[in-house]
Amino acid sequence: MRAAPTILHLDMDAFYASAEQAAKPSLRGKPVVVGGLGTRGVVATASYEARRFGVHSAMPMAQARRLAPNAAYLVPRFALYRTVSDQVMELLGRLSPLVEPLSLDEAFVDLEAGGVADDSRSARAIGEQLRLVIRAVTGLSGSVGLAGSKMLAKIASEEAKPDGLLLIEPGTERELLAPMSVRILPGVGPATGDHLRRAGMTVVHDLVEAGEAELVRLLGRSHGAALHRMALGHDDRPVVAERDAKSVSVEDTFDVDLHDRVRVRTEVERLAGRCVGRLRGAGRSGRTVVLKVRRYDFSTLTRSETLRGPTDDPVVVREAAARLLEAVDTTGGVRLLGVGVTGLADFTQEDLFAQAADAREAEDARQAADARKAAETERSGDDGPDAGEPPARDQADGPAPDGPGTGSGEPETRRWSAGHDVRHEVHGYGWVQGSGVGRVTVRFEEPGSAPGRVRTFRTDDPRLRPADPLPLVREPPDYSSWPASLPKSLSGAGVADEAESSP
Repeated sequence: MRAAPTILHLDMDAFYASAEQAAKPSLRGKPVVVGGLGTRGVVATASYEARRFGVHSAMPMAQARRLAPNAAYLVPRFALYRTVSDQVMELLGRLSPLVEPLSLDEAFVDLEAGGVADDSRSARAIGEQLRLVIRAVTGLSGSVGLAGSKMLAKIASEEAKPDGLLLIEPGTERELLAPMSVRILPGVGPATGDHLRRAGMTVVHDLVEAGEAELVRLLGRSHGAALHRMALGHDDRPVVAERDAKSVSVEDTFDVDLHDRVRVRTEVERLAGRCVGRLRGAGRSGRTVVLKVRRYDFSTLTRSETLRGPTDDPVVVREAAARLLEAVDTTGGVRLLGVGVTGLADFTQEDLFAQAADAREAEDARQAADARKAAETERSGDDGPDAGEPPARDQADGPAPDGPGTGSGEPETRRWSAGHDVRHEVHGYGWVQGSGVGRVTVRFEEPGSAPGRVRTFRTDDPRLRPADPLPLVREPPDYSSWPASLPKSLSGAGVADEAESSP
């Protein structure tokens, strides 16, 4: 535990939903729900306006629609969220070399390690500046918690929501925690919380009064002892800059149970391909392939196969996942499938052979070059191409040029998901409000514009094409000197005037 509140926790406010509201002027101040839109989809994030109706993350989307039938329901746009997250993490990296991201929208920062704060006053000043800079650069708000430990900093940011800052002075931890629900403590989920409730413990003060021995009796030695320490406000975990991923996985929940064995295998192969794409995107490989199957009765089965060495070969992963599927009974129907890779490494088994092959290839090339050079010295007056040179590559061997056959030739397969970006040749940039029965409805507006007009087109209209997300802030102020100095454009009070309203 530190004597100064120099551990900062940043949590962006209703991140996905707030990003959508910033990108779509017509949705500002209105309830927005982001998540899977199918009958079995779940809520990823709900705006504060939607939360007033009882909608919250991890709720079934069908239930959310019953609670807030007039909300805007959108699919996630992770390309946009990752771009904004990169902007935020870059700002945090200016404060300290020790930044520990927990997800796209939250992270711990060790301000003391960065030399930007060593007491309550300087920590608060940095926290307030950070909120202003994030607002100016991304157009979104974030809540900041400051404390002498990670646990308390995270609790503080939660209490500060939305768009606030809370600093917990060292020495006041027990007084602050005492009246809070036991669910505020890390590791206390619904099951543990219910177990403690039945034992008469509903707030943190009850845990302190019960004592460590009683908690150990109820929860076991490891969990009980750790929970008692946290109830006293003790947490000495450091901020860790590198959080190495242990696995990469993808999964899909289907609107209707899959019964066709061929379709199930096709979906598994597709998921394996997506999983390898993420694996390669992270520059990693893996040794163990994992298959996850949730059946019609909600029973979940996992099967795994460990390979001889780490790989990022899509064929290898697909074949392994298919073998695992053979050992699973899917006759009753499948509602969810997932494919993952664990045992991650920074190299592949094939790399070991490739290194030797590269060495042999380099030696062969050197010998061939020497032979060509010797042959050239024996020739005289030969204006033709070097006999050792390969023939010029024919243009037809290259990739096919873009044209009608590279995507626009199959308009009937185009899907227009609610919330996704589009561009029309005549009307410009917009986003999909909805689609069905051969029609797609688009609202034409951009971040920072006035609410736009709505138009409807045929789903195969050749003038309407998918588009990339636009930046939420077109020309962010220069923050290259921050945190040494705060840009003048951020020092005014008007930057934070548009804070989200409280839930």
